[in-house]
Amino acid sequence: MRIGFGSDIHKLEEGRKLMIGGILIPSDKGEAAHSDGDVLLHAIIDAILGAAAAGDIGELFPPDDNKWKDADSTILLKHVMDVLKPEIGNIDAVITLESPKLGSWKDIIRKKVASLLSIDESRVSIKAKTAEGLGDIGSGRAIKAEAIILIG
Repeated sequence: MRIGFGSDIHKLEEGRKLMIGGILIPSDKGEAAHSDGDVLLHAIIDAILGAAAAGDIGELFPPDDNKWKDADSTILLKHVMDVLKPEIGNIDAVITLESPKLGSWKDIIRKKVASLLSIDESRVSIKAKTAEGLGDIGSGRAIKAEAIILIG
């Protein structure tokens, strides 16, 4: 058994899509990033890579490589899953975003993540937090996700 931790943070900008866990969340702001900026999937990818001691997302999908410009993060995750073929025990993730509130989206995101990882939903935990108005996240200028994963 191996444990991996992943974290990602992005600025939020008007006119960008807000992608979280492969789900488009209605919002006037989205992640500013080279790819689609899905912080949750990026954190999960980094957690898998960390558990496998296989580097990090920036090494595998360099931000200066135009091949990954506006890439769908579900495709990036699928690539990592196809290459590493990890046996996932469970995943626990936290998304920190001031607005929009994600309470009604957590179950939808959890189901999507479980599907992308080909595991039962009972092995995926998705939590949503705010930053209580503090810092870049609290002022609505950023979004962050963290994930920890157990692989066999």
